Amino acid sequence: MDRLSKQSRSAELVERAERVMPGGVSSPVRAWKAVGGSPFVVREARGARLVTEDGDELMDFVGSWGPMLLGHAHPAIVEAVREAALGGTSFGATCRREIDLAERVVERVPSVESVRFVSSGTEATMSAVRLARGITGRPLILKFEGCYHGHADEFLIKAGSGPATFGEPTSPGIPAGVAADTRNASFNDPESVRELFAANPGKIAAVILEPVVGNSGCIPPEPGFLEFLREICTREGAVLIFDEVMT
Repeated sequence: MDRLSKQSRSAELVERAERVMPGGVSSPVRAWKAVGGSPFVVREARGARLVTEDGDELMDFVGSWGPMLLGHAHPAIVEAVREAALGGTSFGATCRREIDLAERVVERVPSVESVRFVSSGTEATMSAVRLARGITGRPLILKFEGCYHGHADEFLIKAGSGPATFGEPTSPGIPAGVAADTRNASFNDPESVRELFAANPGKIAAVILEPVVGNSGCIPPEPGFLEFLREICTREGAVLIFDEVMT
């Protein structure tokens, strides 16, 4: 029996969670069935270490899937959050701090001209795709096998048998009509992109990808691949969307 299977307090909490939360989690990413073992429940975290409800101290290589760049409970971050909370946490209206942050992003990222703040990566990619479809008046999106863009229906589609074949849903509950509007190419394979544009002339609204694939291993683009996408999207009148939630 491994150490994880011996946990008691975590096991008790997982049982409670499963009674009131689907799968006992708030996100499928946190489910354990696919990896085996017994899940632990976090009690607290400091710096690069997590402490479970069973008192085990673990090195954290996940960092809350990205945002904990300075580690957990960094004193400067804690103080900034405390100070901000004293002035209220949510207003349902524009506040000065969000304007300040938007200006900083625009100043520091040369390609960013304006900012829309959202609550999740899924919401961001859904908004980007809707905008692309609205601008172009086209129905289709082209994505790449292995890239992750959230849990919206149009992103949970696997490739069909060829460039002219509709994609197939990877999850129950996704209508065939949604799958019909998504095309899948192979990352770092310009020819697969050319074939899809040729098979769907004037119909592709956007090409969306992780510039560095993070969901199926850290796969960098081959030299010239991103430049190729920029060129073909410009030529074909499609919007090029870089999903950089992680990169």
